[in-house]
Amino acid sequence: MRLTHFTLPALLLCAAAPLAAQSATSLAPPSASPQPQTNLARFEPEILAFETSDRASPVAPAGILFVGSSSIRFWRSLATDFPGLPVLNRGFGGSTMPEVNHYISRIVLPYRPREIVLYAGDNDLAAGRTPAQVAADYRDFVRTVRAALPTTRIVYLSVKPSPSRWALADKMRETNRLVRAITATDSLQSFVDVFTPMLGADGRPRAELFIGDSLHMTPRGYAVWRETVAPTVH
Repeated sequence: MRLTHFTLPALLLCAAAPLAAQSATSLAPPSASPQPQTNLARFEPEILAFETSDRASPVAPAGILFVGSSSIRFWRSLATDFPGLPVLNRGFGGSTMPEVNHYISRIVLPYRPREIVLYAGDNDLAAGRTPAQVAADYRDFVRTVRAALPTTRIVYLSVKPSPSRWALADKMRETNRLVRAITATDSLQSFVDVFTPMLGADGRPRAELFIGDSLHMTPRGYAVWRETVAPTVH
């Protein structure tokens, strides 16, 4: 038989080789975890609807653009909350910062707003992205706006303390800290803290500010936002 041509030590070496390779693999430092992936086109129908509306009723430039995730999209009292101001709501889906950046050339820049009020980052954390990633994506947003609209003010609304996501509270705070630090370096950026006024005396989210899903807000929640945002927009 052909096996008789191998000595015992040779056979032992051959058997040990796969084990050695396996051990080397297990001892090697783990590679970076894959980043959560988002289908950036998942809200395309909503963006197309905005564009259809804009063609039918063109938006005057130099307004105040509110953009971001569903917390903006559901702000249905926006116009009455800021009477006399040319506000425009372009919140869409349950969007993330990468999605806002993906559509910035279609639902931000064309309006040439004098101010942009942005709420994004909340869904990013829930999807597994890190505070550092949210901050980096916010920097990208600012960079794109600055290149096209150098005098436009950008107002970032902090991540809110949703009860359903309270397990992420530390990440919410860290995201808010990182973005606040970015905004502090630029006179055309502002950070609005909606996190703190939405907490009760016990340091936890005020239940009356949220609807049954413990994520989206009641009119009382939006009243807190209006009072907090109003001094910043004009």
